[in-house]
Amino acid sequence: MPDDSIHVCEPDGPLLRDERDALDLIGAAWGHGAAWVAVPAGRLHEDFFSLRTGVAGEIAQKFVNCRIGLAIVGDISRFTAASEALRAWVLESNRGDHIWFVHDLEELAARRS
Repeated sequence: MPDDSIHVCEPDGPLLRDERDALDLIGAAWGHGAAWVAVPAGRLHEDFFSLRTGVAGEIAQKFVNCRIGLAIVGDISRFTAASEALRAWVLESNRGDHIWFVHDLEELAARRS
């Protein structure tokens, strides 16, 4: 059963790589009346998962500032296995209320209920 309060990005499409892309997603969420955006992990540019680039921080901050939740959906284990800093950020994010890393949409729905 789809959740109208979650704007789900299609798995195919251009890679999301900067704050302009984040603003486009936020605008789409507002247009659908959604409180959350679910982005397949495969839609994120690899720079997102390399914290030193600052891409993840820029994107995350846009969502937090606009009070729209961001869920990264899918397996990111190849990135977390290679970066202790990313592992720590994922764990910390999942303790919060704005940015979550989930395995699938069912996990996102369960966390929101």
